[in-house]
Amino acid sequence: MRIIQTSEITENIKEMCIEANHFLSKDMKECLEKAVYEETEPLGKQVLCQLKENLQIAGQDMIPICQDTGMAVVFMEIGQEVSLEGALLEDAVNEGVRRGYVEGYLRKSVVKDPLMRENTKDNTPAVLHCEIAPGDKVRITVAPKGFGSENMSRIFMLKPSDGVEGVKEAVLNAVKEAGPNACPPMVVGVGIGGTFEKCALMAKKALSRPVKEHSPLPHIKELEEELLEMINKTGIGPGGLGGDVTAFAVNINTYPTHIAGLPVAVNICCHVNRHVVREI
Repeated sequence: MRIIQTSEITENIKEMCIEANHFLSKDMKECLEKAVYEETEPLGKQVLCQLKENLQIAGQDMIPICQDTGMAVVFMEIGQEVSLEGALLEDAVNEGVRRGYVEGYLRKSVVKDPLMRENTKDNTPAVLHCEIAPGDKVRITVAPKGFGSENMSRIFMLKPSDGVEGVKEAVLNAVKEAGPNACPPMVVGVGIGGTFEKCALMAKKALSRPVKEHSPLPHIKELEEELLEMINKTGIGPGGLGGDVTAFAVNINTYPTHIAGLPVAVNICCHVNRHVVREI
């Protein structure tokens, strides 16, 4: 049994919150570079060049990539052979988020009560998802989620008879409805199967998968490619101002489901798709 102090988790999450808000992940940076050359519409190309310049300034001057530094979403895969010592895990995670947002001078966007709307002033609490995994490591993904794109999320409780065509229509409708509000070019996370809440969680987690990695299931890989092509043919384009590049990727996660249902969730993320992954 390997012992890990939760103080180590706190320190890593603090650093990851700051890193995610100032630097694009390698896969997203490569996507943006590629899009600049592939976009044929002059206005779309101009928007992409401005996004690229913004990224360079953010890194050089340590200014957040976007003014909406998001609500911290944290995924933790905890090895079954790990014993955590110290503060309660949830408290350790929130302390890391608090330090990251306060010490990193990041915008605090979380309110205590969804109706009373009083700001917590340190961007806590985070949204924490934990699962047990094999081994003696802890894998942490920090994904600050801005709400311009989050507000465009959708869940569709389809009938089994709707089939794959119903799934395509649902995803495409969600993207069209989002339009410029999701700050395209976007990454589209999709969850298919499970239950109401399971498909939503799968869609959110799909966003943190590297955009060049497809599902290992051949028919899902094919669906990802087809949906990406369909989305880019909508002409929404960079910034919603028209063009060829509306999305960088469509990432789909699936799970077994009930014979009477076909749940589909769509979670869209803007062009920065912030996420940092570390293993302790």
